[in-house]
Amino acid sequence: MMKALQARLAVILVSVLVPVSTAVPAPRPMAAMITGAVTSQPIGHYEFCQKYAAECAIKSQPAPARRMSEKDWATVRRINRSVNARYIAKTDKEAHGVEEVWSYPVNFADCEDFALQKRRELAARGFSLSDLLMTVVRKADGEGHAILTLRTAEGDFVLDNLDNEVRPWYATTYTFLKRQATFNTGRWVSIEDGRDLLVGALR
Repeated sequence: MMKALQARLAVILVSVLVPVSTAVPAPRPMAAMITGAVTSQPIGHYEFCQKYAAECAIKSQPAPARRMSEKDWATVRRINRSVNARYIAKTDKEAHGVEEVWSYPVNFADCEDFALQKRRELAARGFSLSDLLMTVVRKADGEGHAILTLRTAEGDFVLDNLDNEVRPWYATTYTFLKRQATFNTGRWVSIEDGRDLLVGALR
Protein backbone atom coordinates (compact mmCIF):
# COMPACT_ATOMS: atom_id res chain seq x y z
CA MET A 1 0.00 0.00 0.00
CA MET A 2 2.89 2.34 0.77
CA LYS A 3 4.35 1.76 -2.71
CA ALA A 4 1.00 2.54 -4.32
CA LEU A 5 0.67 5.73 -2.29
CA GLN A 6 4.21 6.78 -3.18
CA ALA A 7 3.54 6.18 -6.86
CA ARG A 8 0.42 8.31 -6.75
CA LEU A 9 2.27 11.07 -4.91
CA ALA A 10 5.09 11.17 -7.43
CA VAL A 11 2.80 12.61 -10.11
CA ILE A 12 2.48 15.80 -8.06
CA LEU A 13 6.11 16.82 -8.57
CA VAL A 14 5.66 18.48 -11.95
CA SER A 15 2.47 20.20 -10.82
CA VAL A 16 4.23 21.74 -7.82
CA LEU A 17 6.55 23.60 -10.15
CA VAL A 18 3.74 25.11 -12.20
CA PRO A 19 2.61 28.58 -11.02
CA VAL A 20 -1.05 29.16 -10.19
CA SER A 21 -2.81 31.13 -12.92
CA THR A 22 -5.99 33.15 -12.74
CA ALA A 23 -7.79 30.55 -14.85
CA VAL A 24 -9.92 27.83 -13.30
CA PRO A 25 -7.46 25.09 -12.20
CA ALA A 26 -7.68 21.71 -13.89
CA PRO A 27 -8.11 18.62 -11.68
CA ARG A 28 -4.80 16.95 -10.80
CA PRO A 29 -4.01 13.58 -9.20
CA MET A 30 -3.63 13.78 -5.43
CA ALA A 31 -4.67 17.45 -5.46
CA ALA A 32 -6.64 16.86 -2.25
CA MET A 33 -5.02 16.39 1.14
CA ILE A 34 -5.01 12.92 2.65
CA THR A 35 -6.69 13.16 6.04
CA GLY A 36 -6.52 10.69 8.87
CA ALA A 37 -8.31 9.99 12.11
CA VAL A 38 -10.06 12.43 14.42
CA THR A 39 -7.44 14.26 16.45
CA SER A 40 -7.19 16.90 19.15
CA GLN A 41 -8.86 20.25 18.70
CA PRO A 42 -6.51 23.25 18.96
CA ILE A 43 -7.01 25.01 22.29
CA GLY A 44 -7.72 28.29 20.51
CA HIS A 45 -10.50 26.71 18.49
CA TYR A 46 -11.88 24.98 21.59
CA GLU A 47 -12.16 28.35 23.33
CA PHE A 48 -13.63 29.90 20.18
CA CYS A 49 -16.31 27.19 20.26
CA GLN A 50 -17.20 28.07 23.85
CA LYS A 51 -18.05 31.55 22.63
CA TYR A 52 -19.61 30.58 19.29
CA ALA A 53 -21.15 27.23 20.21
CA ALA A 54 -23.59 27.15 17.29
CA GLU A 55 -20.76 27.47 14.80
CA CYS A 56 -19.03 24.40 16.18
CA ALA A 57 -22.04 22.07 16.23
CA ILE A 58 -22.80 21.85 12.50
CA LYS A 59 -22.73 18.29 11.18
CA SER A 60 -22.66 17.41 7.49
CA GLN A 61 -23.19 14.28 5.48
CA PRO A 62 -20.24 13.26 3.29
CA ALA A 63 -20.46 15.15 0.01
CA PRO A 64 -18.23 15.85 -2.99
CA ALA A 65 -16.16 19.00 -2.80
CA ARG A 66 -17.52 22.10 -4.51
CA ARG A 67 -17.24 22.33 -8.29
CA MET A 68 -15.98 25.84 -8.87
CA SER A 69 -16.96 28.29 -11.59
CA GLU A 70 -14.84 31.20 -12.81
CA LYS A 71 -17.10 33.46 -10.77
CA ASP A 72 -16.45 31.34 -7.66
CA TRP A 73 -12.68 31.61 -8.14
CA ALA A 74 -12.94 35.37 -8.60
CA THR A 75 -14.89 35.59 -5.33
CA VAL A 76 -12.34 33.49 -3.45
CA ARG A 77 -9.39 35.52 -4.72
CA ARG A 78 -11.11 38.81 -4.00
CA ILE A 79 -11.96 37.83 -0.41
CA ASN A 80 -8.46 36.51 0.24
CA ARG A 81 -6.88 39.78 -0.86
CA SER A 82 -9.53 41.98 0.75
CA VAL A 83 -9.29 40.40 4.20
CA ASN A 84 -5.48 40.39 4.05
CA ALA A 85 -5.50 44.14 3.39
CA ARG A 86 -8.26 45.06 5.82
CA TYR A 87 -6.63 44.29 9.18
CA ILE A 88 -3.33 45.11 10.83
CA ALA A 89 -1.37 41.95 11.57
CA LYS A 90 -0.59 41.58 15.28
CA THR A 91 0.08 38.59 17.48
CA ASP A 92 -2.51 37.63 20.07
CA LYS A 93 -0.09 38.74 22.76
CA GLU A 94 0.16 42.19 21.17
CA ALA A 95 -3.57 42.54 20.47
CA HIS A 96 -5.13 40.76 23.47
CA GLY A 97 -2.38 40.37 26.03
CA VAL A 98 -2.58 36.56 25.95
CA GLU A 99 -0.80 33.93 23.90
CA GLU A 100 -3.69 32.38 21.97
CA VAL A 101 -7.09 33.82 21.05
CA TRP A 102 -9.18 32.80 18.03
CA SER A 103 -11.66 35.55 17.21
CA TYR A 104 -13.25 37.52 14.41
CA PRO A 105 -11.03 40.55 13.82
CA VAL A 106 -12.03 44.19 14.26
CA ASN A 107 -8.85 46.19 13.71
CA PHE A 108 -6.05 43.71 14.38
CA ALA A 109 -5.69 40.07 13.38
CA ASP A 110 -3.48 37.08 13.98
CA CYS A 111 -3.24 34.31 11.35
CA GLU A 112 -6.25 32.36 12.63
CA ASP A 113 -8.36 35.54 12.80
CA PHE A 114 -7.68 36.25 9.12
CA ALA A 115 -8.70 32.67 8.30
CA LEU A 116 -11.88 32.84 10.39
CA GLN A 117 -12.95 36.06 8.67
CA LYS A 118 -12.39 34.58 5.20
CA ARG A 119 -14.38 31.50 6.22
CA ARG A 120 -17.24 33.69 7.44
CA GLU A 121 -17.35 35.81 4.28
CA LEU A 122 -17.20 32.84 1.91
CA ALA A 123 -19.93 31.06 3.86
CA ALA A 124 -22.09 34.18 3.53
CA ARG A 125 -21.66 33.87 -0.24
CA GLY A 126 -22.98 30.32 -0.35
CA PHE A 127 -19.87 28.21 0.18
CA SER A 128 -20.48 25.17 2.38
CA LEU A 129 -18.73 25.08 5.75
CA SER A 130 -17.69 21.52 4.92
CA ASP A 131 -15.53 23.04 2.16
CA LEU A 132 -14.12 25.84 4.36
CA LEU A 133 -11.77 24.26 6.87
CA MET A 134 -9.60 25.93 9.47
CA THR A 135 -6.17 24.32 9.18
CA VAL A 136 -3.05 24.24 11.35
CA VAL A 137 0.37 24.02 9.69
CA ARG A 138 4.02 24.44 10.56
CA LYS A 139 6.06 27.01 8.67
CA ALA A 140 9.53 26.22 7.34
CA ASP A 141 11.08 27.92 10.39
CA GLY A 142 9.09 25.63 12.71
CA GLU A 143 6.58 28.26 13.84
CA GLY A 144 2.91 27.27 14.04
CA HIS A 145 0.51 28.96 11.65
CA ALA A 146 -3.21 28.83 10.75
CA ILE A 147 -4.74 29.09 7.29
CA LEU A 148 -8.05 28.36 5.61
CA THR A 149 -8.36 25.32 3.34
CA LEU A 150 -10.88 25.50 0.50
CA ARG A 151 -12.05 22.09 -0.74
CA THR A 152 -12.92 22.03 -4.43
CA ALA A 153 -13.46 19.41 -7.10
CA GLU A 154 -10.08 20.53 -8.48
CA GLY A 155 -8.33 19.89 -5.18
CA ASP A 156 -7.57 21.65 -1.88
CA PHE A 157 -6.45 25.28 -1.96
CA VAL A 158 -4.98 27.58 0.68
CA LEU A 159 -6.11 31.06 1.71
CA ASP A 160 -3.28 32.57 3.73
CA ASN A 161 -2.74 35.98 5.32
CA LEU A 162 0.93 35.72 4.29
CA ASP A 163 0.09 35.33 0.60
CA ASN A 164 -2.39 37.20 -1.60
CA GLU A 165 -2.44 34.35 -4.11
CA VAL A 166 -4.72 31.35 -3.62
CA ARG A 167 -2.50 28.30 -4.09
CA PRO A 168 -2.86 24.50 -4.11
CA TRP A 169 -1.96 23.15 -0.70
CA TYR A 170 1.02 21.21 -2.06
CA ALA A 171 2.52 24.38 -3.66
CA THR A 172 3.29 25.87 -0.24
CA THR A 173 6.31 25.33 2.01
CA TYR A 174 4.15 24.31 4.98
CA THR A 175 3.95 21.04 6.85
CA PHE A 176 0.24 20.32 7.25
CA LEU A 177 -0.77 19.04 10.68
CA LYS A 178 -4.54 19.02 11.12
CA ARG A 179 -7.76 20.65 9.98
CA GLN A 180 -11.45 20.84 10.75
CA ALA A 181 -13.38 17.74 9.78
CA THR A 182 -15.67 18.00 6.77
CA PHE A 183 -18.43 16.24 8.71
CA ASN A 184 -18.44 18.30 11.91
CA THR A 185 -17.33 21.91 12.45
CA GLY A 186 -16.31 21.12 16.03
CA ARG A 187 -14.07 18.14 15.22
CA TRP A 188 -10.57 18.01 13.75
CA VAL A 189 -8.71 15.37 11.73
CA SER A 190 -5.02 14.78 11.15
CA ILE A 191 -3.43 15.46 7.77
CA GLU A 192 -1.04 12.99 6.18
CA ASP A 193 1.31 15.46 4.48
CA GLY A 194 2.01 13.41 1.37
CA ARG A 195 4.95 15.55 0.33
CA ASP A 196 6.93 13.85 3.09
CA LEU A 197 6.76 10.72 0.91
CA LEU A 198 7.65 12.39 -2.38
CA VAL A 199 11.39 12.14 -1.85
CA GLY A 200 11.16 8.46 -1.08
CA ALA A 201 8.86 7.87 -4.03
CA LEU A 202 11.38 9.40 -6.43
CA ARG A 203 14.47 7.56 -5.20
